[in-house]
Amino acid sequence: MSVFRGGVTLDPIADALLKQVRQELGYKEKSGQTTKFGQWYADRVQDTQYRDAPWCDMFIAWAADKTGFGPYVGQFAWTPSHAAWFIKQKAWAQRPEPGALVFFDWGGGKSYKGIDHVGIVERVEGKKIHTIEANVDRVWLKRKVRDTDKVVGYGLPRLVKAGADQAAEIRSTERPFVPAPRTEVGRSSPLDVLGTPPALLVAMVLVTVVLSLRVTGRRRGTHRRFTWARLWNAPEARATARTGSDDRRGARSVAGEDWAPRVTVLAPAQPDTSRIRVGATPPRPRTPTATPVRPRTPTASPDAGEAYETPVEPRRRVPAGAGRSASGRTPTTRRKPYTPKD
Repeated sequence: MSVFRGGVTLDPIADALLKQVRQELGYKEKSGQTTKFGQWYADRVQDTQYRDAPWCDMFIAWAADKTGFGPYVGQFAWTPSHAAWFIKQKAWAQRPEPGALVFFDWGGGKSYKGIDHVGIVERVEGKKIHTIEANVDRVWLKRKVRDTDKVVGYGLPRLVKAGADQAAEIRSTERPFVPAPRTEVGRSSPLDVLGTPPALLVAMVLVTVVLSLRVTGRRRGTHRRFTWARLWNAPEARATARTGSDDRRGARSVAGEDWAPRVTVLAPAQPDTSRIRVGATPPRPRTPTATPVRPRTPTASPDAGEAYETPVEPRRRVPAGAGRSASGRTPTTRRKPYTPKD
């Protein structure tokens, strides 16, 4: 850090910047208005038009980059934009000091929009300021003594740095605590995979498939309720019902049958007494015979699937002389109706 004339102590940015620009005093632009400062700036922004452009502000950008204080000095080629940047950073002042950037408006205006030129303040003596400027007298980098009536304002790099430090301090205090860094724990067991989303998805698919198979199996299967078959008559009972005794001669054995057909026994017919004359001998009643009924083949219930027995309807008795036999197959000989004798 240097001590300027009059006991003024320079800040580190001003001291480094003045030392750097003093080494370039006497530099003159080349033919075609090209300079090493314009070439450097054109390469930096990838635009060739700056190689032969006015180089007063590009020289300050080059010097700030060499010192490492470019973020606080600013790196511009257009002087109104550079002044607006200082105003935005709240580093704009109206009093000169060594190391400050001084902006001129040759028309005497006081707005940053009319700025034409920029230099660096080396020292201040009364109402005069001693500066180091580039692109003066069209080709030179040299010292100049200026009046303040053409000055629009001063940009102070030290205030830019102070504002940046304060902003960083505010940002750091806004965070009440710093979270601890996360440490990833390596998987030491194959069972750790069970908690991953792919494993959970596979488990859900398997459960869905099993439940669907169970439901489908219930719908396709038919659960039949077992019902005991109707009680059937033993062969002895069938023989007894037919002959009226315990004789088994009238019982037929049907191969493959496990049931007995129903047998209807006709009751004796009562004689018609309305047509019998008084004193006449009543006719002898006929003994009806039991007509065997053919066994009916059991059928299956279409809905429940249970075996049941088709009831056998009793045959109607055909009176004598009806023209057909009891079986209804062939006509029979007509018999004269019975007429009781007087």
